[in-house]
Amino acid sequence: MLEDRAATVAGVQQAGEAARTATPSVLFRSAENCARAERAEAPDCLRDLNLDQVIAAVTAGREEYDLARFFHLPLHDVDEVVFRHEVMRDLETLVLLDGIRTLASSMRTTREDLALSGKMRDARQRDRWFLAAAEAYCDGVAGLDAALSAGAPASRGLKAFGVHLRRYVASHAFAELRRAAGMLTADLAAIRYKLRIEGSRVDVFRHAGEGDYGAEVQADFAPFRQGAGRRFDFTHADRPEMNHVEELILDQVVKLFPAPFEALAAFRERHAAFPEATLAAFDREVQFYLCWLKHIRRLGERGLRFCYPEVSRTSKAAASRDGFDLALAGVLAQEGRAAVCNDFALSGAERVIVVSGPNQGGKTTFARSFGQLHYLAALGLPVPGSEARLFLPDRIFTHFERGEDTANLRGRLQDDLVRARDILAAATPDSLIVMNEIFSATSFRDAALLSRRLAARILALDLLCVWVTFVDELASLGPQTVSMVSTVVPERPAERTFRVVRRPADGRAHALAIAEKYRLTRDAILERIAS
Repeated sequence: MLEDRAATVAGVQQAGEAARTATPSVLFRSAENCARAERAEAPDCLRDLNLDQVIAAVTAGREEYDLARFFHLPLHDVDEVVFRHEVMRDLETLVLLDGIRTLASSMRTTREDLALSGKMRDARQRDRWFLAAAEAYCDGVAGLDAALSAGAPASRGLKAFGVHLRRYVASHAFAELRRAAGMLTADLAAIRYKLRIEGSRVDVFRHAGEGDYGAEVQADFAPFRQGAGRRFDFTHADRPEMNHVEELILDQVVKLFPAPFEALAAFRERHAAFPEATLAAFDREVQFYLCWLKHIRRLGERGLRFCYPEVSRTSKAAASRDGFDLALAGVLAQEGRAAVCNDFALSGAERVIVVSGPNQGGKTTFARSFGQLHYLAALGLPVPGSEARLFLPDRIFTHFERGEDTANLRGRLQDDLVRARDILAAATPDSLIVMNEIFSATSFRDAALLSRRLAARILALDLLCVWVTFVDELASLGPQTVSMVSTVVPERPAERTFRVVRRPADGRAHALAIAEKYRLTRDAILERIAS
């Protein structure tokens, strides 16, 4: 089973690569990115941002297309992003969406039937499964052509593909494939024969128009039936492979009706080149859009909103309204709950958001959502929120707390320093960094010193950054920094709102962290007294 799936994935990829050399893609504007997509590996940031979980959930059930590679290649060109926005907007048209879904279903049937054809021992069976695959393929292609004509797509990607599809449907090759498949199917369906079974002997004859004796007997005895008869049910193994008795019967049927079976064998030889590579590539690429639309519509039923972000390669004035952590939203949706939404805005010289406040208040979730928004925007997808203006980074770096790795024999502080050094060595002014509680393994004094030095390097690079920290002073280092604080219910300080708002740090983040660590908060003390 795993080998079959691997072969299917490889076949889809090879067909896609062959098609891209001659026709436009609905995912990429450049042939270079088409090739890069097949080699793309998961960026390191996906795990920290929990986007690996999102991608797994979104692509579940479509493993045959190997869609994860498309999610592993963020774009760095505004026009490439807009190109995808156009296609996605077109797919919101029901006629187009239904036509593409029909093609996807037909192409899946085609691949399954072709795979079965290759496995059959009997040549007649191989030929018949091949014919079934051709029928499904022709129906899907014709249906998609009709949907594209009726839907009148406006996107560059679907318009270019529509031109190619119309030429293909009008070509002699496709017309002959469809005509021959239809005629051959009708000829095979017209074959009628009868069996005479005596002991272990089975004779096969042409059907000469005789009546169905079984039906006649049932009709004669129907007046004498009293109540519901006893049922004699049995199961029949529905195997695609014929058994030896069926093969012998078919041998005799072929002798009685040789012409349709000769035509069936010739059909397979004549049309061995289908499905057309461009159609196979389109079927794979369009799944990228379909799986995302399905995912965000499911979350939309929970009242969460998605938008097409305005993207830029020059302006770092990033902003989002009603954004949320997409991975967390998926988990909460399964529990019947909705995620808390937050806003942020950077303007002018502002580059670094410093997030402080009580633990378990949504700080890390906010930081993740910031990174998710920029990564998803670079994929050309609708992003969480009602409105967004985002920068297209050349790379996203993340620094989240990890357990000690016994393989490198480094302590947590040393590991933090090494990872921070590696990030700064690779980052450029066009990069984006998301950091969460760095230097928490040392004293506050040392953490503050190290944080200030790290912040100086980040500010010098003039890159975008979100930094969750208990070192409140980082929020007031200059005009490049912005302070945001996770909030609590005023009358119940122990109750988190999970809202992160823009306001000056209150200077209590570290004190709260220490108090919570040693259970010295008011609620913890009261609980201990009561017990």
